[in-house]
Amino acid sequence: MKEFEIRPDPDDPRLTERVRGVDQEGRPVETSVTVERPLTLFLNGREIVTMMTIADHPDYLALGYLLNQNMLRPDDRVTAIDYDDDIETVVVRTERVTDYEEKLKKKTLTSGCAQGTVFGDVMESFEQVRLPKAARLHTSWLYTLSRKINQSPSLYLAAGAIHGCVLCRGDEPLVYMEDVGRHNAVDKIAGYMFRHGVPAGDKIFYTTGRLTSEMVIKTVHMGIPILVSRSGFTAWGVELARQAGLTLIGRAKGKRFIALAGEERIVFDADPAAVPEEGRHLKRKASLADDAA
Repeated sequence: MKEFEIRPDPDDPRLTERVRGVDQEGRPVETSVTVERPLTLFLNGREIVTMMTIADHPDYLALGYLLNQNMLRPDDRVTAIDYDDDIETVVVRTERVTDYEEKLKKKTLTSGCAQGTVFGDVMESFEQVRLPKAARLHTSWLYTLSRKINQSPSLYLAAGAIHGCVLCRGDEPLVYMEDVGRHNAVDKIAGYMFRHGVPAGDKIFYTTGRLTSEMVIKTVHMGIPILVSRSGFTAWGVELARQAGLTLIGRAKGKRFIALAGEERIVFDADPAAVPEEGRHLKRKASLADDAA
């Protein structure tokens, strides 16, 4: 797999709009804003959820959502994914007969943007996951990944109001997804991994969003052993990461980071003093990230 198999396309005209307004001095300005739209997901014949999304990878988003809610099994055979832009729907069809009427009655709104959801039995599977202990994160990889990701063109820098998630291996960023909700960006990567048979045990997950319980649960559910963020932590996120044996690194900006779980996987092979501080454009991007988080 090559570096940046998929990455954001800020020039896609469907994803942003130019809007006129005034600045702090009352002067006319025109700026780019991110476009969000509803997407209704069906699993076979049943409506599952309507999500607010930028809708750039509806197939991966649909698959990832179903996987992370235990509605799609890792060994399920998907027979079709039908997306209709006009009526803003995506239908996932499986060989297995599915009926989640009772499951849909019991769900919890999460702290994720655009109101993510977690169903009760997700925690049951979370407790059964065993992440690979042999996985490692070299600090040299972390610094290289941060530089490559932050210098990559993105909606994040072009318009803000967006979250980014990146699937990485070693010091290579592989799949970079963005969306208005961090849970959507995660689900897109989960869907990509499912559709292309990408193994999780040697991967690193990088996100611009907060390290909440939802982020930890989804990363563990995907089988990825290392989670890194530019942003901070929640107490329950840390507790769950320690319970699952997930390496949890936050506030990763420039040469600095903090690890609050799974520190045994970290290989300190880089001198922080030799790592350059972030340039001005990267600090602006970090500011957008923190505002979005």
